[in-house]
Amino acid sequence: MADFLASIDVAAPADELFDYLSQVENLPHYFERMTSVTDNEDGTISVTADLGDRVVEGEAWFEVDRAARTLSWGSEGPNDYSGQLQVTGDGSNSMVEVTLRTERAGGPEIQEGIEQTVAVIKLIMESR
Repeated sequence: MADFLASIDVAAPADELFDYLSQVENLPHYFERMTSVTDNEDGTISVTADLGDRVVEGEAWFEVDRAARTLSWGSEGPNDYSGQLQVTGDGSNSMVEVTLRTERAGGPEIQEGIEQTVAVIKLIMESR
C-alpha cells in the first residue's frame, strides 16, 4: 500500500474554502481526472474519471465532517483506494492537505495528480 500527500497554503478563509470543496458538484472542478459526479444521497457518489488511457466509472463512499473540515472517500476493489482532504486555518489564510492511499501502481503519476489538485484549489479560491 502506498500513501501520497500534497498540501498548499491558500489565501481564503478556512470555512469558505471548506464549504466550496465539500459541495459534491464542485469535485470535478478541482480533481483533474474526474469528469462527472452524482451525489446518490446515501453516502455514496457515482464518478466518471478520464485516466488518459481509459475512462472509468464507479461508485465510492463520500463523507463530509464539517466540524473537522475533512472530506473522506474511498472505493472497494483491487486498488483499495481511499483519500482524505483536510482544511485548516484561521483568519484569511488556510492550508489544504490531500492524502491518498492505494495499491495501484504509478506512484509518480499519482503524486503529480494530487499536487495538481491542490494547485488548482489554490487557483480557484484565490481568483474568486
